[in-house]
Amino acid sequence: MKNPLESIRESKPLVHHITNWVTIYDCANITRAFGALPIMAHAPEECADMTGISTVFVLNIGTLTTELIDAMLLSAKAANEKDMPVVLDAVGVGATKFRDEMAAKILDSVRVDIIKGNYSEIAKLAGENAITRGVEATSIEADPKKVAKEFAKARSCVVVMTGVEDIISDGERTFVVKNGHALMGSIVGTGCMAASIIGSFAGVNSDLCEAAKDALCYFGIAGQLAAEKSEGPGTFKMYLYDEVYNLSDKKAQSMMNFEEC
Repeated sequence: MKNPLESIRESKPLVHHITNWVTIYDCANITRAFGALPIMAHAPEECADMTGISTVFVLNIGTLTTELIDAMLLSAKAANEKDMPVVLDAVGVGATKFRDEMAAKILDSVRVDIIKGNYSEIAKLAGENAITRGVEATSIEADPKKVAKEFAKARSCVVVMTGVEDIISDGERTFVVKNGHALMGSIVGTGCMAASIIGSFAGVNSDLCEAAKDALCYFGIAGQLAAEKSEGPGTFKMYLYDEVYNLSDKKAQSMMNFEEC
């Protein structure tokens, strides 16, 4: 897509989240800063109805409860019926048995179009040896590009592995995104924000692999620009929102740093 940010700001896709209580405020704000419309409806009594009027559904298992899983499945089924993109942020997979089982339950119960996580979370979902410390990636034994490609093929979806370099694959194409800055890892929530941004871009581009690649490039560029002005994590977060808000397709496309493997 030539100008995804312009498309987001013109069409204002409604991105329904059932997400992480720690970062819900950040996810809402970054979605709005990019130009999409966030909604966070978690109650089982209304979540499927809210999904029904939305453009994209983003679910995040960061602060997991059985009740939230029930709501996620209700909403995901509504999204599948409407044939809208479903994004799963597999936060903390590999840390506990319950989290692993619930992630597997989601993937086995509904169609998920984009599975996003850090290197160890995705490796764990793909059945590779991986170590996760809380919600932080530590190490994996396999080649991450191969893991992303093979897992995407197996699940017929787009797989996104976030880290110092982000890997995106639909099983045929594999992109490595090199935009971003180390300060993005100094604040809580940038991983969760990335899922919201991917959802926003997926709301205007049916090529979900390209949408995820563009989303992470644009977000990384905003991080680079914010880092130039900031003195530490506090000011970085402030400038990050400003840089997203003031970003243009022309500026972003001049700074995009990715390669196709």
